[in-house]
Amino acid sequence: MEYRIYCDESVKDGKFFSNFYGGVLVRSRDLRRVEKVIDAVCAEHHFNNEIKWQKVTANYLNKYIALMDTFFDLMDAGLLKVRIMFTQNANRPLNLSDEQLQNEYFILYYHFFQHAFGLPYSNDSGRPVYVRAYFDYLPDTLPKRQAFKEYIKGLQTKPEFRLAHIKFRRDDITEVDSKTHRLLQLLDVVLGSMAFRLNDKHLEKPDGARYRGKRTIAKEKLYKHINGRIQRLLPAFNCGCSTGLRGGGLENRWLHAYRHWLFVPNAKEVDTTKYKK
Repeated sequence: MEYRIYCDESVKDGKFFSNFYGGVLVRSRDLRRVEKVIDAVCAEHHFNNEIKWQKVTANYLNKYIALMDTFFDLMDAGLLKVRIMFTQNANRPLNLSDEQLQNEYFILYYHFFQHAFGLPYSNDSGRPVYVRAYFDYLPDTLPKRQAFKEYIKGLQTKPEFRLAHIKFRRDDITEVDSKTHRLLQLLDVVLGSMAFRLNDKHLEKPDGARYRGKRTIAKEKLYKHINGRIQRLLPAFNCGCSTGLRGGGLENRWLHAYRHWLFVPNAKEVDTTKYKK
């Protein structure tokens, strides 16, 4: 058994929420089936180039809605799992060393990968499960990128990963170009929509204008459609909060098709001026 996890990040510094990370998981045995379905909807709607949140326009809105319906249908069918993590600017971490501040990007990414999918709750078969990790190109120096991959590989030594027989092979942890991976592109749309709504981008107007632009309105409509699809998976879903266990046990961190995680540092001070008015 193998899991493939495709990861991306977005919006380092938002108005209210920052450090957006996302991942989509597919079992290797389901990958061809998933790709076939996605390729079909892309062909039907003539998506020959990269799919991105930033490319959403009024003219393409219905096409992007069709893509998102396909993406969420695959989640609903149990073929995909999606996780989103972000921080809130009002929560300012305390007691961070210079090294931690310099490596914040990778530290948060590591926490996301370690916890977001609930991997230790995914396997009670007693047989190994190998994880292939695909990160959209990491924007840092080669030594830092290599060190990060070693930390990801080292997850298999943690007790909870050992007990679940979750394994990582060095060559299976790699960087990829999102232009060649449709799953990463669809993830980008969901990730972008959440950063857009949580940072009140839907309210923005062009300088000097009385009304919002057509692209902003289209993006808000797409966000609302995505939110509606999440609501079908998670009734009463709140995009700005961590997804709870919803009456279940810790295994729901794995079992849920879609989850959010508002990352809150253990030691923090709250800056109330950073909250939405």
